[in-house]
Amino acid sequence: SALYVLPPGFVESSCHSRIFWMKLNKFLLQGKFFQLEINDPYVGPVLLDEKLASRCGYVLSEDVWGNPVFRASVLGCHVANEADELFSLTVNIKVSSFSSMRAAVTYTYPMYCSYSSWASREIVCEENYMEVSVRTDVPAVSNDYTVAWMSALPETQNVAYQLWQLMFVSPSGRKTITVSDAAKLGYSFNNTLSRVYLRAPYHTNESDVSVVSGVNMNMVTSTSMYRQRWLLLLIDTTVSCPVDGISFTDTTLTWTVPSVIPTLVVQESTFLSKTILMGVDGRVIVNPEEKSYLLEHNETHIGITVPIGAEGGKLKSSISGGVYGVIYSIDLFLEHTWTDADWQTTKYTVIKSITTPFMPQIPTVINNTLPEERLFNVAFGHFLPDVSLVAIAIGNVPFTLREAQHHGFKIYETPFSNRTKGFVLEVSFDDPYVLKEYVNRNETKYTLLVNYSMSVGPEMTPYYHSAEVECVIADIELPEAVGYCDEENLYLVIPTFGLHRYWNLYLGSKPLNRHVALTNGYLAATNSTHLILQIPLFAMGVIYEEVSFQKIKARFDVALRKVRTTETLQMFSVRCNFNSSAFIICHPDGTIMISAQMKTIPAIDMSKTKLRDSSCKPREYNEEHAFFKFHVTTCGTSVRFEGDHIIYENEISYEKETLPGQSIPTITRDPDYRLTVLCYYRAKETLVLGAFASDPSTSPPFGSGTMVPRSNIAVYRRIRQALNVVSRVSKDESFMEFYEPNVAIIKRPVEPVFLEVELKDESPDAELYLENCWVTGSLDFNSTPRWNITVDG
Repeated sequence: SALYVLPPGFVESSCHSRIFWMKLNKFLLQGKFFQLEINDPYVGPVLLDEKLASRCGYVLSEDVWGNPVFRASVLGCHVANEADELFSLTVNIKVSSFSSMRAAVTYTYPMYCSYSSWASREIVCEENYMEVSVRTDVPAVSNDYTVAWMSALPETQNVAYQLWQLMFVSPSGRKTITVSDAAKLGYSFNNTLSRVYLRAPYHTNESDVSVVSGVNMNMVTSTSMYRQRWLLLLIDTTVSCPVDGISFTDTTLTWTVPSVIPTLVVQESTFLSKTILMGVDGRVIVNPEEKSYLLEHNETHIGITVPIGAEGGKLKSSISGGVYGVIYSIDLFLEHTWTDADWQTTKYTVIKSITTPFMPQIPTVINNTLPEERLFNVAFGHFLPDVSLVAIAIGNVPFTLREAQHHGFKIYETPFSNRTKGFVLEVSFDDPYVLKEYVNRNETKYTLLVNYSMSVGPEMTPYYHSAEVECVIADIELPEAVGYCDEENLYLVIPTFGLHRYWNLYLGSKPLNRHVALTNGYLAATNSTHLILQIPLFAMGVIYEEVSFQKIKARFDVALRKVRTTETLQMFSVRCNFNSSAFIICHPDGTIMISAQMKTIPAIDMSKTKLRDSSCKPREYNEEHAFFKFHVTTCGTSVRFEGDHIIYENEISYEKETLPGQSIPTITRDPDYRLTVLCYYRAKETLVLGAFASDPSTSPPFGSGTMVPRSNIAVYRRIRQALNVVSRVSKDESFMEFYEPNVAIIKRPVEPVFLEVELKDESPDAELYLENCWVTGSLDFNSTPRWNITVDG
C-alpha cells in the first residue's frame, strides 16, 4: 500500500510522563477498517495484535467517545532510545474500506517523547500489562535481609556468566528462567543504558493475588540477576497493580488504590508520600475540585470520586430489558510518588478506564397542558443527546414524524439541565384522535394516549414508551329549559345541544323517547336548536300539587341525566294553575279527587250527591259541580285486576227524593244517572302514603282515571220481594267440597273464588239472575269497605 499525507485532524498525540498517547478521529474512520503497524527501523513494520501489545507495552482501545486510542511505553518494543532521555516511535496507520484490508491507504505517523526525570523505580499499571523499571546504579539489595532475599541467594550460584536471568517467587515455589524463556511466557525483560525493566501480563502462572487495604492486587515477585567476573547484580523487579477497587452509588463512582503496598515498600516505617496527581483522558487535572472531582488520601487509601455525568467522562444511553438507562465512562489515571529507605523515589502510575453498570433512568412525562388554549403540551424526557424520536402513535394510530407534522401535531426538542433534552408534543383538545368523556356536571375529560418510538445510541436500539395525559375542563354549558302553559296543556322547551351525546331526558325512571311520548299522549316537535314538548293536563306523568274545586295546580318534570351513569344533573319543570270544571285525579298515594259535572233536568241538589258509602259527601259543590276527595280503601270503593292494572271503582249517585202528589201511591224519582268513577294503576306500582317522595324524579306515578255516566232510567221496574237464595264457597273448581258457614276464608286479591249461588224458591215464575256480588268486612252488607266480585252480572 502507498503512503499518504494525513488528513487534517485525523491524529492527535502527546507524551505524558513516559507514555506515548495517540488518538484517532472516529469520524474520519466511519464505514472503514483500520490496523496499526509498529514501524521498526531495523526489521520494518510489525502488525500490532493483542499478544504483542501486552508483551511490548502497547495498548489499543477506545476512549469514552469512541475514538481509537493507542498508548505505548517509552521502554516498549521497537522504540528508539537515545541515552534514556529521547524516545521515538513510528506507527503506520492502515485504512481500508474492506475488512480484508485490501486496497488500504497507509499513513505513517512518528511520535517523539522527551523524558529525563526518571525515578529510581517506576511502575506503570496499564490495562493489559504491568511494567517496572529500575535504575541500575542504585544499591540492588536491601540492607534488611528479608526471608525473600535470603532465599534467593542460593540461586545465584547457578547464574550464567554475562547473561540476565529471572527468578520468580510465587505460592507454588521459585522458578529461575532465562530472559528468552520468559519472553515465551509473555514477559519482556531488557536493560537500557541506565535501567532494567520487566513487563508482565496480568494473571500469569508466576503471579499471585493479594488483598491490600481491601483492594485485590495482582503481584509478580521477581529478582533480576546478572553475573560478570567479580560482579553479581541482583535487582528487585517486583511489580504489583490493582485489579479492582471500583465502587458505585447512584450519583458517584469511586476508585480506590492502596497508599502503601507492602510488597513494594519493605520498610513501611520509612515510607513517605510525596505527590499524588490525578488525570482524565491522559491530561493531569491540577485542581480536581474545579471539575467536581474529589481526590483524597489517608494512611491506607487514595481515593478518586467522580460525580456520574461529570466533565471528562461520557454518559451513554442504553436499553436493558426494555428499560431506558445510562452508562457513564471515564478514563482516569493516578500518579503517586513516594520515598522509602530502600528505593529513594518510586513513581507509581495506574491507568484505569471505568464504566458504571447500567443505571435505569425511567423517562418522565411532564404535563404542561394549557387548558385555556385547549392544547395538550407534553414534554417527554430526560434523554441524552444520543436519543432521537422516530415515530409516535396517538390513540393507537401510528404516525411518522412527517405525518404527525402534516396532521397538525407539533413536535420539537427542548433542552433540559445536565445536558439532557426532551421531546415536546402539542395536540389540540379538539383533535379527532383525542379521547373525550363527559364527566361531572359540565366538564369534559380529554385524554391523550401517546406511544413514543425512540432510537437509542449509535446502535439505534429501539425503545418504546407509552403515556396517558388527562385534562378536565368545564367547557359544557348545561341546557336551561323554558316552560309555559295554555288552557289545557303544559309545555317544555328544551335545547337539543348535547342530547343523546352527553345526557338524556327521563320521565321518572324511564327514558323519555318518542315511543313514551306518543304512548303518554305528548306531542313532541324539534327544530334546529330545541325540543318542544306539549303535555296535556291529564296525561300520564303530570303531577298535581294542589287540587281543589274547579282548580288544579299541576307540574310536569323531566330529569336531565348523564348518558353513561344516568346520574341526574337537574330537573326541568313547568308548573301552572288550571281551571277545570270536570276532572278525576288518581293520586299515587291512593287518593282520588273528582270534580263531577252533573247536568240534569230538573236540576239536582249537588249537596245530596254521594259515593257508594252514603256517608261520603262532596267536599265542595255548586249548582252543577260536586268535588269529592277520598281514598281507594274508603267510601265503598271496589278493586279488581285487569291485565297488568289494578282498577279502583266507585260511583257518584243522587239520594232518592220523594215528591208530593195528589193521590196515593207516592210518586218517587230516581237520580237522572249515576257516574261511575274508575282509577287505573299499574299492578307493579306501589301506592305510597304521602303525595311525594323526597326526590320528585323517583316519585311513583299518578294513576289514570275516567268517569263513565250510565243511564238509570227504569223503563220497567221489578217488584222487590224476598227470595230464598243460598250461597256457598267451594274449595276448588270441582265444587265438590265447600267451606263451612261462618268460617273466615283468606284469599289473596289475585286468587279465584269459586262461588255457588242457588235459588231455593219453588215459584215457577222465579228466575235467578246474578247482578252484583260483593264482599264486606262485616255482616252488614252495606258496610264499607267492600270488594266487588261481580258487577252487572
